[in-house]
Amino acid sequence: MSRYREADLSRLTLHPIEKRESLVSIEQFARPLARGAASALIDSLPGILAGRALREIVEAVVSARRDGRPVVAMAGGHVVKTGVTPCLVEWIDAGILTAVALNGAAAIHDVEIALFGRTSEDVEAGLRTGSFGMVTETASFVNGAAREAAARGEGFGESLGRLLVERGAPHRRASLLAAAYEVKIPATVHVALGADIVHAHASCDGAAVGESTHRDFRILSAALAPGAGVVFNIGSAVVLPEVFLKALTVARNLGAPAEGLVTVNLDFLQHYRPTQNVVVRPTRGTGHGYAVTGHHEILVPLLTAAVLDRWPGAPRPGEMP
Repeated sequence: MSRYREADLSRLTLHPIEKRESLVSIEQFARPLARGAASALIDSLPGILAGRALREIVEAVVSARRDGRPVVAMAGGHVVKTGVTPCLVEWIDAGILTAVALNGAAAIHDVEIALFGRTSEDVEAGLRTGSFGMVTETASFVNGAAREAAARGEGFGESLGRLLVERGAPHRRASLLAAAYEVKIPATVHVALGADIVHAHASCDGAAVGESTHRDFRILSAALAPGAGVVFNIGSAVVLPEVFLKALTVARNLGAPAEGLVTVNLDFLQHYRPTQNVVVRPTRGTGHGYAVTGHHEILVPLLTAAVLDRWPGAPRPGEMP
C-alpha cells in the first residue's frame, strides 16, 4: 500500500460524447484522388531535394511490396485529426501496408471517428473546467478493449479493431484499426501510461493496458523482422520513434537483416527523435532515410495516391467508401 495519497478516479464527473464539442468530423476527411492525378503532380516536380525524395519514396514502397518486403506505417494522433486515415485505409485494402502502429492518441481518435464520426476537443477550454477527456463512451470502449486483450491474449490494437468490427461501428471504413483487423494485418497500439485521456478514468486497468501494449511491442518487432522494407513515421514526435528503435533492435537481434531498410519521417516540423531514431540511426551505412517536411493533410494524400497509381490491382476511385 502506498504511503501517499492518490486521486480517487471513481469520483470524477463524466459526460456523454454528445455533450462534447468536437473539432473534427468525418465529413471533413480526405477523399480518393482520381488515378493518375498524384503521379502527374509528382512527376512535374523538380528532381531536386524534396521533389526527388517524393519520387524515390514512391518507388521504394512499390518496389518493397512487389518483392514481398514489409511496408509499415506508424502514425500519431494528428494524422487522424487531419482527416487522412482514408488514404492509409486505401493502402491497407490494396495490400500495400503490412502493419500499422499507432500511439495512444491516434488509437483514441481512430476509435472516436469509427464510433461517432467525430473527434478532438478544445483542450484549453476543457482544462479550465476539468472536463478535458472526461467522455464516458470513449474511455469505456478503449479501456474495455484493453481488458479483453489481456483476457484473450490479444494485442491492444487487435482487440480495438475486433471490437469495432464486431460491434458494427458505423464509420469503421475510415478506421485504421478496423481496416487492419478485417484484412488480418497487425495494428499495434503503443501507450505511455498517463499520457492518454482514457487513463484518467476509473475504468482504466493499468495491468491490462501494460500487458496488451507490451504484446503489441512484440508484434511490431515481428512485423519488422523481414527487414529491407519501408517504415513511415507520420506525426509521432516521441513515443513511436522510441518504440521503433527498440522494436527494430529486437528484430535485428533475432536475425533480421540490417541492409536495405528505407525510413521516412513525414511531419510539419522535424523533431529530434524522429530524425535520429527513424531517419538517421537505423539506416546509416545500410539503407536510406528521408525527412520530408509538410502538412499531413497534403503530403499523405499525395504520396498514398501516387503509390496506388503505380500499384497493379489497386481499387479505383469510387470503390472506396
